[in-house]
Amino acid sequence: MKMRKSAVIFIVMALVAFTMMSYAQTTKLKRIGLYTFVEIKGQVPTAEVMKGLFERYAADVKIGFDMAGNSELYEPFMEQMKTAEWTDTTLPIGETFPWMLFKSRDQVKVARNIEWAGKEPLPVFIVQVTKDWKIYDFIIPKNCGNIALGAKVVDAIPPAVCSLVVTPERANVNDPITVDMSGTQYAKTMTVEIYDAQGQKLATQELTPQSPKWQTKFDKPGEYSFKGAAVNMEGIAATNPCTAKVAINFPPICKLWTSCMPCEDYVGRPITFDASGSSDPDGQIVKVVFELLDSEGNVIDTCVTTRTPWTWEKVFTKAGTYTINTTVFDNDGAQSSASDPCRLTFEVTQKKLFWTVGGGLGIYGGSSALYGFLRGGMFAWITPDKWSFTLSGGGGIPFKGDPWNIVFMAEALVNGHFQSFFLGTGLGVSSATQPKDENHAFGLDLVGQTGFLVFDKWTSKGQLFFEFRAPLGRSFNHNYKAGVGFRFLF
Repeated sequence: MKMRKSAVIFIVMALVAFTMMSYAQTTKLKRIGLYTFVEIKGQVPTAEVMKGLFERYAADVKIGFDMAGNSELYEPFMEQMKTAEWTDTTLPIGETFPWMLFKSRDQVKVARNIEWAGKEPLPVFIVQVTKDWKIYDFIIPKNCGNIALGAKVVDAIPPAVCSLVVTPERANVNDPITVDMSGTQYAKTMTVEIYDAQGQKLATQELTPQSPKWQTKFDKPGEYSFKGAAVNMEGIAATNPCTAKVAINFPPICKLWTSCMPCEDYVGRPITFDASGSSDPDGQIVKVVFELLDSEGNVIDTCVTTRTPWTWEKVFTKAGTYTINTTVFDNDGAQSSASDPCRLTFEVTQKKLFWTVGGGLGIYGGSSALYGFLRGGMFAWITPDKWSFTLSGGGGIPFKGDPWNIVFMAEALVNGHFQSFFLGTGLGVSSATQPKDENHAFGLDLVGQTGFLVFDKWTSKGQLFFEFRAPLGRSFNHNYKAGVGFRFLF
């Protein structure tokens, strides 16, 4: 039993050895044309004729490549033979081929390890086919149309061609910058380096054909250089220039000036905010945004201007503490930083003291005489828009003569204000309208006034008022006074 098993093993090994020897043995080919792969008509076929024949017998060509063990070369051969250069030449005696396709009895066959042993050089076409960075020579004997694989295979790894595109070419601080090396050819690995304006290397990034893009950003303005490198499959670096530059925009510099600081008595008066002193190191100012905040930090007004002189005039109708924020933008869209020179906090106060002048018509002392009066004085806010104090004095002139006399009057009043309406009361003094009559006497008066604002420009006002003066300690009928008038506060 053991001897039978050993005999079987010996026979198998002998068959394998014989097969290997038959494959390794070189077949000397002395004649060509007996077993043609394609049917050729005529004496000397051209390259165009051969292309057409191989197209017609494409199925047989595929069978032959599969039998030869080079199925992967079939499609490149069929595709590239249409455009490749067919070299018309001869091969010397002794030229060898790993395999050759031919037909016998209309069946595709493969002969291996062929050596041309004819008496003369063999006329052939040579077609070069590239596959996976290798160049294969296919030998087509002219008068038979067989297909043979050349013995020499040449590496065809091309040099890498580096391509570097950086976008955008001009950007602002912290804007994303895209580095794209997807246009690089024949590269195994790629590298991009970044340098500042002084030539100092800032970063290095490794890329691959599968991942050829990278995004970065810069936190400082200036000019930055990018240098790309590419290495092919053999480790040889590309030699073509592969550089790019990016300019990171310098932001504009904001400067702010105001027409008052502090802004005393500026309620109702225009305050100018001026950013015309702002500048941009590498461009120009194209927009200015003013933001006005109240004491709690709420934005209560905004002004956006896109033309010089970069100013905003604002009238405040209420006293208080305010903050003005100013931001300038350049032609690249960069904005100034929120620095102190462009953020100012200031107080706007309301005017509290006014001089007054006014006049009107009145009836004095129970007479039928009509008086015209003129007064001057002062007006002061105790609590703005709520309580005020007035002090005024002047004279009244009768429109009739004797017995009526010029009258002097003065008063001090406290007034309550209810929007445009006001009501006041206080004490005053007045002289006699008829000095020769003891019933008409100089003395104290209880004064009442009421009226309303005709106009209010904050720094000046106009009031229409009605007045009644009741005498204290004197005859009412002979010493009361009533009138209507207008006064101007400034």
